[in-house]
Amino acid sequence: MAERASRGSGSGQALSRAGWINLALLWLGGFDLRVTLLAVPPVIPYIHRDLGLDEKGVSLLIGLPVLLLAAAAVPGALLIARLGARRALITGLLAIALGSMVRGAGPSVLVLFSATLLMGIGVAVSQPAFPTLSSDWFPLRVGVATAVYSNGMLVGETVPASLTGPLLLPALHGSWPLSFAFWSLPVVLAAILLARLTWQRLPDPRLPRRWWPDFRNRRLWQLGLVMGCVSAAYFGSNAFIPDFVRATGRPQLKDAALAAINVCQLPASLVVLAMPRRLITRRWPLLLASLLVSAGLVLMVVTPGAWIVAWAGLIGFAAALTMVLTLAVAPLLAEDPGDVHRFSAGIFLIVYSFSFAGPLVAGAVWDATRTPAFGFLALAAGGVLVTGLGASLAIRPVHG
Repeated sequence: MAERASRGSGSGQALSRAGWINLALLWLGGFDLRVTLLAVPPVIPYIHRDLGLDEKGVSLLIGLPVLLLAAAAVPGALLIARLGARRALITGLLAIALGSMVRGAGPSVLVLFSATLLMGIGVAVSQPAFPTLSSDWFPLRVGVATAVYSNGMLVGETVPASLTGPLLLPALHGSWPLSFAFWSLPVVLAAILLARLTWQRLPDPRLPRRWWPDFRNRRLWQLGLVMGCVSAAYFGSNAFIPDFVRATGRPQLKDAALAAINVCQLPASLVVLAMPRRLITRRWPLLLASLLVSAGLVLMVVTPGAWIVAWAGLIGFAAALTMVLTLAVAPLLAEDPGDVHRFSAGIFLIVYSFSFAGPLVAGAVWDATRTPAFGFLALAAGGVLVTGLGASLAIRPVHG
């Protein structure tokens, strides 16, 4: 694979110049995994206006990439096995950029959904490359590398959601197709920089041979279910908060609560970056984070006032902490260093299946009971149930 940037980057040594470059590339790549996905919500009113999509169509437009993150995770492992993690990531980034650029061509409903499909596949096949590259480039600093690209992902969720409406759209005269094209530019930049700055000779004789995840691996299911239920709680909270605050008579809290749940994700990666040895490979941080998510959901229901903003922030922070810790642990729990891609792909398949299905089930509970609180309580129940799985997880490296 690519020359390890961690040569001379042992836990007690300073990073080399190549190490700093590769950390920057990991951050930019993580940013690109989310920036085009979160560029959609701010322009939904414009898409309504131009294409006449109903709410089901909008829900499908937003949910399709999440579903693809599950469906294409294993093909992503196959792509890594055939091309290597570096070239698989470059391929995935190019698919993201192309799909994002042409989403607004026309504009046309068919083009919009077809291009979103391509973009979602690009995101899905790229994601398993990050744990592999973290392990390959920084074998003694996997936690640091994971925290860096996770921070990029979280910033990539926050920036387009925060800047598209107030700044970008006015500058582009309200053109949502141009906004999609604009957010694809950092993706193109990352693909070019990754290709130029991490060049390697071909062919790579150490390409992994296996790609299908070992679904008999208990740890794969434990990590996937813990992160999956927490991820479902995060996506479900984002979906339910607007209607919940309206149903409880406090619609003015919507924007503040949504900002809190997303902005408060950012400190989680910084916490792991600041003290990776104290948090990674230990069970209690993962258990605490999953319990905090469930607690935040319950507290949101029992104190439906201004405290909703605080509990939304707690959910966002704890959900992000769970994600970063899971991504950091995954390379350490793979049976072999060459199996990181398929172990991670199996986890992503489970995680994003729950991320897609969990809010649907909770929404069905809300509809059946006609009680908004039960949607959040259903998500909280899932978090409590998987805490037992996390408690029995032996988080220790299985290879040197």
